[in-house]
Amino acid sequence: MRNIVEVIQARQASDGDGVKLLRVFGGRGPERFDPFLMLDEFGSQEASDYIGGFPSHPHRGFETVTYMLEGKMEHRDHMGNVGLLGDGDVQWMSAAGGIIHSEMPKQTQGRMRGFQLWVNLPASQKMRPASYSDVKAADIPEYALDGITIKAIAGVTTVNNYKVIGYFTEVDTQPIYLDVRLAAGQTMTLPASAEHTALVYVFEGCVTIGEGDARLSSQHLARLEDSGDIVIVNTAQKAARLLVLVAKPLHEPIVQYGPFVMNTQAQIEQALADYRSGTLGVAR
Repeated sequence: MRNIVEVIQARQASDGDGVKLLRVFGGRGPERFDPFLMLDEFGSQEASDYIGGFPSHPHRGFETVTYMLEGKMEHRDHMGNVGLLGDGDVQWMSAAGGIIHSEMPKQTQGRMRGFQLWVNLPASQKMRPASYSDVKAADIPEYALDGITIKAIAGVTTVNNYKVIGYFTEVDTQPIYLDVRLAAGQTMTLPASAEHTALVYVFEGCVTIGEGDARLSSQHLARLEDSGDIVIVNTAQKAARLLVLVAKPLHEPIVQYGPFVMNTQAQIEQALADYRSGTLGVAR
């Protein structure tokens, strides 16, 4: 059974053109989350908190996973691709060798709520052509177990001995990405490969993880030990909702400068030079 080794409280932050959000993790010390780099939660009823969106900006060297719980967000990139995410939709974008894109709200009122996760790419794949996939909510597998509802975005695993297969399964770092609703009094057990990074983020309610009374409340992330099953119990009187993230670490150097994540400082300097010269993401 995996116990908690670190708890992080999501902190208020702002990104893009003044979009208010909660930064769950990201920035200093990324190696302990390997291969995950960052997780943001955004959610507001106030259009002024999100209407500025994320105007055109570059990325290189990693992947972004945008999961919309509510609202509409339009993606446009320098290759001419346009995609619209709605309630429950997911976009998996591989920035890889380079992409310049915008993510802009397509609503002027109502609730905008969701998550963006950054996942690192191995050195051998960082300069491959960029690509992305928009997936409608109806196409993402959902599982209804006894007191547990699971939206399986990525990975292959079992929950309480029931096989769960996510939409995305062919990813370099073998990630498991689940949105779980755990009813009051219910327990979920999920095996995870030894040495794989395991994170649990609660965004509604509270749960207990591992042995003892290690409670995790809303807007808190737990980083777990690197061996054993993941055991999550909802001892509260109401349902809890959480993200479960598990993946194979890369064990490679991480050098990040804003929207660029590479393995060496020289590669960062090259990314900056390519962006300034207009050759970032241009086929060669």
